[in-house]
Amino acid sequence: MQEPDWAAARNALGLPADQDLELLRQAFCHGSYVRENGLPPLSSNQRLEFLGDAVLDLVLAEQLYQTYPSLSEGELTKLKAGLVRAEALHRVACEIGLGQWVLLGQGEADGGGNKKPSILSDCLEAIIAAVYLSGGWDAVCEFIGSAFAAIMEDLGAGRLNFDHKSLLQELMQANGSRPPVYRTVETRGQAHRPTFIVQVSFNGHVIGSGEGNSKQEAEQAAAGAALASRDEWLPELRGEEPQPVD
Repeated sequence: MQEPDWAAARNALGLPADQDLELLRQAFCHGSYVRENGLPPLSSNQRLEFLGDAVLDLVLAEQLYQTYPSLSEGELTKLKAGLVRAEALHRVACEIGLGQWVLLGQGEADGGGNKKPSILSDCLEAIIAAVYLSGGWDAVCEFIGSAFAAIMEDLGAGRLNFDHKSLLQELMQANGSRPPVYRTVETRGQAHRPTFIVQVSFNGHVIGSGEGNSKQEAEQAAAGAALASRDEWLPELRGEEPQPVD
């Protein structure tokens, strides 16, 4: 695939003019691109993703601490957990348009990899690390503050609610699979307040289960569990052999 204009990517993301473009390129470099082009394994974005995860955690913790001075440690922890979950990172990555610059192997690109939640959320964390390494604390705080502005606003307004079912269906469709199948396997409790147990499957294999006080709530929980464990079943859906961890 043709390499993007990294200076244009830097400008579109609102990064400082002195952002290290080689670090930015590496942040977009998926493992499939590295393997397909015979590049050194450590040239993928995995190490940057590791660092970006920690940097994002600290930046958001500080922002929440300053924004909500009356909240307890437990309440702040719950808010931060909502912001760093995969669905939140995927949303932010889509909002700032990361998919157009991701470097993918041909097979991954043909499978719609530039829209996959796992690839985009990992890429976002890698970019955060690239910004931090190049520009330091102030630069990364400014980038995260801008990228997460909309989702932080929703958090403050109580609107932070993820549609796990839609995300799971999107993930499966991006990989050429039919929509997932939901099945209520058990109903517990009293008639006026039942608890439904739902399993979600693809190709006859259960990939997640959840419970809730309505079937819709239980289906959302099951889809969330499937998304959380996607590294276990997604390779099978793609028809891939498990890849060694670098």
